[in-house]
Amino acid sequence: MSEIDRRVLRTIVETANDHFFIVSGDGQIVDISPGAEAVYGVSREELLSSSVQQLQAAGVLKPSITMEVMRTRRPAQLMQVTGTGRRVIAEAYPVFVDGKLERIISRSRDLTDLQLLQDEYALLQKRFSEHLKRSQAAPDAEEQALDDALDNLQVRSSVMREIALLLKRVAPSDANVLMLGESGVGKSAFAKQLHRWSQRCDGPFIDVNCAAIPENLFESEMFGYQPGAFSGAARQGKAGLLEQAEGGTLFLDEIGELPLLMQTKLLKVIQDGSLTRLGDTRSRKVNFRLVVATNQDLGKQVEAGLFRLDLYYRLNVIPVTLPPLRDRREDIPDLVEACLNRLNQRYGRQKILDTRVWSTLMGSEWPGNVRELENWLERAWLSSPTDQIEVPAALPHAEQHPANLPSASPATSAVALEPQETLKQYLARLERETLEELCTTLPSTYAIAERLGISQSSVVRRLQRYGIKVAR
Repeated sequence: MSEIDRRVLRTIVETANDHFFIVSGDGQIVDISPGAEAVYGVSREELLSSSVQQLQAAGVLKPSITMEVMRTRRPAQLMQVTGTGRRVIAEAYPVFVDGKLERIISRSRDLTDLQLLQDEYALLQKRFSEHLKRSQAAPDAEEQALDDALDNLQVRSSVMREIALLLKRVAPSDANVLMLGESGVGKSAFAKQLHRWSQRCDGPFIDVNCAAIPENLFESEMFGYQPGAFSGAARQGKAGLLEQAEGGTLFLDEIGELPLLMQTKLLKVIQDGSLTRLGDTRSRKVNFRLVVATNQDLGKQVEAGLFRLDLYYRLNVIPVTLPPLRDRREDIPDLVEACLNRLNQRYGRQKILDTRVWSTLMGSEWPGNVRELENWLERAWLSSPTDQIEVPAALPHAEQHPANLPSASPATSAVALEPQETLKQYLARLERETLEELCTTLPSTYAIAERLGISQSSVVRRLQRYGIKVAR
């Protein structure tokens, strides 16, 4: 090795953020990076005069990843707890010369510092948000009440906050609500929140997926039956799902899959406020709030004769359309944080996201919306061998099929984080670039508002914030 190459290697080792160990094939430490002293609690001189076998026996390396490479003769990655109590991710790679293991190069990344930085970043974000609230005009009482009442709903985008406000306003009434939107956008979550806001919150919330019940069992499941109503019926009979919703909320998901005969029976229940069990002759009064949801165009189903027009009008009292996740990317960070907290609690480990994952999370199209995002995160959580979650081999549907990504919108491409750019700055940059693009292609703030699914006043405020004007 030339003197130049030797100095280049020395500069890499001494200035890297990761902590390097260079170890001989028999386990003797040849060189280390300066930062390793603080992480492992042992001076550089002591480390250089030791072997990995001695350090593992002394509890400095728990366990030694180098010894794992010596045993398997293959690269390895594992979690270490150092003698100072710090948690690190360690990676090690063998170096062979003519088939002989000559060196093992390992590097470790201190997760303790990363976790502290993330906690500090979260605190700074909170303080910055509070500063913005103080510096801007005071929010009206309704907006403030919404913040206090959102519970577990992850709502940051303006369009979703407007939807939440609408639901909060109509919650005290018993008006039927029709929720529209693609599969996985969160219709069930919003239906549950509507129930919690309603005067029926102490009653049951009955969640029914109309597509999951076989047609031959639908009537008995929904309306219940009397003893002996049919072969195999329970001896004591059974109350149907409509009766079980008494005093509460009945949520019928995938209402478009409801068979025509059941549509007729449901319409009669809505009109009369009563039902008749299978095998019974007397009607029973029922009292529930009806919320339905579908990812289909019920209007087209009515035209095709697949859905009753009179039932459609009965259900379509308060229509609410939930936009897909790709149209409200501001909600992704909160959704990710909430999902990650649930996964950590469920599986009993505290995993954190590698910063490089955010470009995938924010840039993907998520055709399965929130459900796909949560499934992807769980898959990434489970497939990660360490406590730092990285992008798994199986990328989201949108990244597997880049041809499906519209090229005209900057918000739909996987834009990488800039060096030193925070997540808040990253989201602001995406918002600004999207508005700049729309201002060159759309004629007015009203057209931009319609395209983004938000109010015109929200568009005006955003354009003023970034100093952008409509080109035409």
